[in-house]
Amino acid sequence: MVIKAYPVGMVRAIDIVNGGDEGESRVEPHVGLAFDSADDAREFYSLYAKRMGFKIRTGQLYRSRSNGSVSSRRYVCSKEGFQINSRTGCPAFIRVQIRDSGKWVIDHFVKDHNHDIEPMGETPPPFMLQKTPIVKNSIADVTKRPKVKLLEEVEDEDRRPCPSGVINVKRVKREGDQGQSKVEPYVGLVFNSANEAYQYYHAHGANNGFRVRIGQLFRSKFDGSITSRRFVCSKEGFQHPSRVGCGAYMRIKRQESGTWVVDRLREDHNHGLGTQMEDHKGSFNASNKFIEEVNDGLEIKDLVTKYNGNLVKRWRENHIGSDWYNMFLEYFQSKQAEDTGFFYAVEVNDGNCMSIFWADGRSRYSCSQFGDAIVLDTSYKKSVYLVPFATFVGVNHHKQPVLLACALIADESKESYTWLLKTWLRAMSGRHPLSMIADQDKAIQQAIAEVFPGTHHRFSLWQIKAKEREFLSLMDNGFQCEYEKCTLHSQTADEFDTAWNVLLNRYRLKENVWMKEMYESRASWVPLHLRATFFAGISMNKSVDSFFGTLLNAQTPIVEFVSRYERGLEQRREEERKEDSNTFNLQAFLQTKEPVEEQCRRSYTLTVFKIFQKELLQSYSYLGFKIYKEGANSRYLVRKCGNDNEKNIVTFCASNLNVTCSCQMFEFEGVLCRHVLRVFQMLEIREIPSHYILHRWTRNAEYGTVHDVESGGTSQELKALMQWSLRETACKYIEAGSASLEKYKLAYEIMREGGRKLFWQR
Repeated sequence: MVIKAYPVGMVRAIDIVNGGDEGESRVEPHVGLAFDSADDAREFYSLYAKRMGFKIRTGQLYRSRSNGSVSSRRYVCSKEGFQINSRTGCPAFIRVQIRDSGKWVIDHFVKDHNHDIEPMGETPPPFMLQKTPIVKNSIADVTKRPKVKLLEEVEDEDRRPCPSGVINVKRVKREGDQGQSKVEPYVGLVFNSANEAYQYYHAHGANNGFRVRIGQLFRSKFDGSITSRRFVCSKEGFQHPSRVGCGAYMRIKRQESGTWVVDRLREDHNHGLGTQMEDHKGSFNASNKFIEEVNDGLEIKDLVTKYNGNLVKRWRENHIGSDWYNMFLEYFQSKQAEDTGFFYAVEVNDGNCMSIFWADGRSRYSCSQFGDAIVLDTSYKKSVYLVPFATFVGVNHHKQPVLLACALIADESKESYTWLLKTWLRAMSGRHPLSMIADQDKAIQQAIAEVFPGTHHRFSLWQIKAKEREFLSLMDNGFQCEYEKCTLHSQTADEFDTAWNVLLNRYRLKENVWMKEMYESRASWVPLHLRATFFAGISMNKSVDSFFGTLLNAQTPIVEFVSRYERGLEQRREEERKEDSNTFNLQAFLQTKEPVEEQCRRSYTLTVFKIFQKELLQSYSYLGFKIYKEGANSRYLVRKCGNDNEKNIVTFCASNLNVTCSCQMFEFEGVLCRHVLRVFQMLEIREIPSHYILHRWTRNAEYGTVHDVESGGTSQELKALMQWSLRETACKYIEAGSASLEKYKLAYEIMREGGRKLFWQR
């Protein structure tokens, strides 16, 4: 057998599979093993599973954000998950990822199973069914904080024997002169709650010289509830310089009875262990409390400590390495020296640096023009990013993404996001956006509701689609069709509610947690409820691309971050300058003799004019009928020729030229729709009313934005806008005037003359 040459660490595994006796591979799966296709990888893993004594099935797949193609696949043990009783949440799997060469390469492999491996078809192993001791602990409810429980370890005063078969954590932790844990962790140990398991493992770590933190959690694909948790050594991972990728951990799995059982345990550390840790530093004693959200939430940021009866501020984890602060501080100081509008802020928690926020002068000025609809992109959470980098992105007058601000987010707590949004207000002179696209995470929802109470929060499409795929994969095709029809094609709130209730009743989903959550948050993701809010036309059918594309990703090293960041930002701004040049130097062709087309060509940028022109041309394919009139108000039914199903209602007021359409295109995108234009043609209105040409879409949006707030804005907003406009204009004078001595003299004379006029008018 000949194995073709591949890059280092890669082997063409399918050759091996087909080359052995009876087609069965004798090669163990390993990271770096390469295949010609994903199907070849599945065949290889299937043969391996058959030889080892377990079955496999196809698990989750991942798609590229750029073109939607499948980028990686997981093949899992048939006992993965908990959707049916025979499954045990087995973690064994391989994941293959497509490379630029077109090969599929194993990039992740978990070999160990949490069940006995035996010939197919036999009953579950006996140890899966036997009962094991239950760790007991006391629970104290806190009435002042609704929906929150505090788990408190009681002082070791009660010396009565434990009930038969029950392990008492308070006795386990401090028995013996040395305070060593009497009961070592083992697979099968049972706890009443996840918190009790955490207390136990925390005490075990303290007694053995290592610290513990909360690791990954896993949720049910069916109802979203937490099914298992990992508690890891504090040196697990590499996100911080102090971490060394330690593999020690304890994983617990929720049982049908509501208890939690240790199903996986690794005790070996790859670093030295200290001596027994002191009470105030590690072990859970009477002065330590752990907060557990009633909805199964369990996060390290919720750890609070009580000293002398006073609660101390919650400890929060920080995902930003210490080196990044030094690097950014130097960068910020250099930027402030050359850009007087540069703003940055660092969150400080108990004397520790946490999240970072920054925006240069150009971004802050852009916010004064295009800060009405913004995207808070925290897509770093979708993968194991080394740096939790987030961006605030708007849409400029060319319909291009424009950077408004950036941040590094220390943790995913409400505190971090609240600080972030409040800092945004400080940097942007108190400007609140009309709408914001951000993730569905509860912490983000709470922060937006608190800081931007009047802002419409729309969920990120990639997150909604990912959760939909998980849920819909469990349902039949009939449900999927009805679900899409309900969510995408409902025209009124009543129509949506009726269709949603039909789904709940027909498929017996009234008690389904995911369906309940999605209905309660329908205003943040259902197109019907989003159309009435201005989102600058950001599509509801496709995800927003990352502003920096592939320049900044999980592998970006610290030494290259700033240079890549500035290169990506400059590329985007160069694209904007090109569109500015095209708008002022090129002219779109007129395709009708309508005066409104010429009016909008003079006003709009090229990109926005093309959108308007398309609507104008489409308006000729529609018929309009007056169906109601009372005084100055009239109502029209506008339908497409040859399609009675496509119809909309246009309401028009002759006294003030106000017009609305049931399609709500103007409310959502800021450009009049074909239905309104058809009614204008019927009424022989030859010019678009000025209040329906948004200044943010015009070719002069970069200037003159002060007029937009003269009537409705506050004095503070007006002053801030004037300052940003003047500062940006002055920067352009400086940039152009410093190109040569002659241009300097000209620019200086212009500014000097302007200064004299300003002085005379004072």
